[in-house]
Amino acid sequence: MTLLVPFDGSDLSTAALERATEFSEYTGEDVVALVVIPNEPDYALERNWLTPNDPFDHEAIAERFRERIAEIAPDAQFRYEVPDDVSSMASNTTDVVRTIRAVAHDIDASIVFIGSENAGRVSTPVSSVGAPVSEDPQYDVHIVRHA
Repeated sequence: MTLLVPFDGSDLSTAALERATEFSEYTGEDVVALVVIPNEPDYALERNWLTPNDPFDHEAIAERFRERIAEIAPDAQFRYEVPDDVSSMASNTTDVVRTIRAVAHDIDASIVFIGSENAGRVSTPVSSVGAPVSEDPQYDVHIVRHA
C-alpha cells in the first residue's frame, strides 16, 4: 500500500507531506507526492508557481516541485500529472480532484494526506480538493488543518 500526498507547495501541503513521511516510518508504506498541474497558466500564476515573465512550462514547474519535495521528504516518490482536458465545463479544481482520485486508485493508496490552502478553512469550499477527494471510500483520508 501507498500513502498519497497531493502537493501544491502551500504550508498545509508541506505539513501533509511531513506527516505522511512520519507515518510511513511506522508503517513501512511508500510515500508518493503528487503534483497536479492544470493546463492553465493563470492557475499557476495564482499559486505563485511562476512569475508573470516565466513561460508556462509543465516540465519546469514539475522540476521545481521535485526539488522542493526532495528537500522535505527525500525518500518520497515524486509524480506529476497534467489533467486531461475532459470537459470545457469542468473547473480546474474538478480536474485536480479527478486526477488525485485516479492516481489514488492507480497506486492503490491506503491513505491520502490532504493539506491544501482551502482544506482546513471550511468543510466544503468551492475551491478545495479536500471534500471531493475524501468522498471516495477506497482509501482513508487524513486532512491537515494546521501547518
